[in-house]
Amino acid sequence: MRRQDRKRGDGRTGNQGARRADYGHLAHPFAPQAMFSDDAVAGLHETALRVLENLGVRFLLPEARALFAAAGAIVDEDRQMVRIGREIVAAALASAPRSIRLRAADPRHEQTYAPGRLLFGGSGGCPNATDRVRGRRPGSLSDYEDALKLQQHFDVIHILSPSAEPQDVPVHLRHYAMMRSQMLIGTKPLFAYARGRRQVADSFEMVRTALALDEAAWTDGVWCKTIINSNSPRLIDIPMAEGIIDFARAGQLTIITPFCLAGAMAPVTVAGALVLQHAEALACITLAQLAKPGAPVSYGGFSSNVDMKSGAPAFGTPEHVKMQIGSGQLARLIGLPWRSAAGSASNTADVQAATENMMGLWGAMMANATLTVHAAGWLEGGLTFGYEKFILDVEALQTIAELCARPEADAAAMAYEAIAEVDPGGHFFAAAHTMDRYDRAFYTPLVADLGNFGTWSENGAKTATERATGIWQRALAEFQPHAGAAAADERLAPFIARRTTEGGAAPSE
Repeated sequence: MRRQDRKRGDGRTGNQGARRADYGHLAHPFAPQAMFSDDAVAGLHETALRVLENLGVRFLLPEARALFAAAGAIVDEDRQMVRIGREIVAAALASAPRSIRLRAADPRHEQTYAPGRLLFGGSGGCPNATDRVRGRRPGSLSDYEDALKLQQHFDVIHILSPSAEPQDVPVHLRHYAMMRSQMLIGTKPLFAYARGRRQVADSFEMVRTALALDEAAWTDGVWCKTIINSNSPRLIDIPMAEGIIDFARAGQLTIITPFCLAGAMAPVTVAGALVLQHAEALACITLAQLAKPGAPVSYGGFSSNVDMKSGAPAFGTPEHVKMQIGSGQLARLIGLPWRSAAGSASNTADVQAATENMMGLWGAMMANATLTVHAAGWLEGGLTFGYEKFILDVEALQTIAELCARPEADAAAMAYEAIAEVDPGGHFFAAAHTMDRYDRAFYTPLVADLGNFGTWSENGAKTATERATGIWQRALAEFQPHAGAAAADERLAPFIARRTTEGGAAPSE
């Protein structure tokens, strides 16, 4: 087994004790929480349906409007507005699958995308990168590949995400480099941007080519996922609508995610922002099902608030968490798996960044989100991927993953004999019960230093952020390509060369 494929809970290598956790497949350990009463959730859904019926959503893509018109929606071509009746929405929700198989190059990394499952993804779409060694800079292909290697290294990251956007690759060729790197570096479920039909078609062809998939294999589950963001309020642009249609018809997953920032692109109240998010999500889910009934689609929410002094997005706030829990209630009402997000507005990997990300993670946990993205590495509201931030966030994710395993509660674990063995006022360090279990009883921290002040000082008095630098450096140094990388690269090379010669594909095409 190759080193990066070893099951590791602590992200470390070598034989460092008997404890080996597997974080590769998780399910929520706790019941979902509620922020709204059942009547209020029903009211949010009803108000969203009123928005769709009476106010409508603007779809800039003529093909999307035609699909809605054929289904009986009221379409105003002059204003490009679509008013969607609730019976159309209900039919779409009835045909959307509740459980989706996420395929992967390595079958061990396949996932079931369904209510109750717990998946984490790294940060996505960051145009910059930063670390303590090289500082902040525009994201490069090297940074993008480093981020993929880190995502592959830690099994608590379940899907691949475009953490650092490679600014040094022209946009009409960028998707070739990004898809190629994913398939040469990773063996987890893949991501593709919906940035125009030619780019989407190229990305699908690259997946099929690299993995040598025939038609039967390509249509057996989901090999590629994308995020669909509405332009709140109530606007779906052409690339996003095309992405919904093309992914649906190809049987690939669209994760519908309105980005409703309360006070800016959404009403200032939590309930009002959720109504807008829900209406936009329902409109896009409906479009996917009109394009192909039964197409894999996910509900999603990335609603938070803005700083009313500056207008900047805020994350990990009380309002963010309330919207996460409310989003979970709405997802359960319509019966679909759903996507949430963590993240941080902090400009560096400091206590603000840690607090914001952890609050977002706990909000997603309480809301029982199927997938939580931006769970590791996100800084500056998504403008920067942080190497140290990624490692610090992985520590938080591994801590959460530990909660997914129920503690032993048999007679041996209840330790009556151990309690009887130790005299009052004594200690359990040398008890037989302890000696049998000490090397696997507790989670071993990835970053945290649990030593005393003297030991910490002797080791250089490093902060957690400073220790994180060494961890990501070791992880990258240990990386080895997976067994199928060379063959995939050989299959991809002619396609990339031909499409590059033909001029590639601009995002608008």
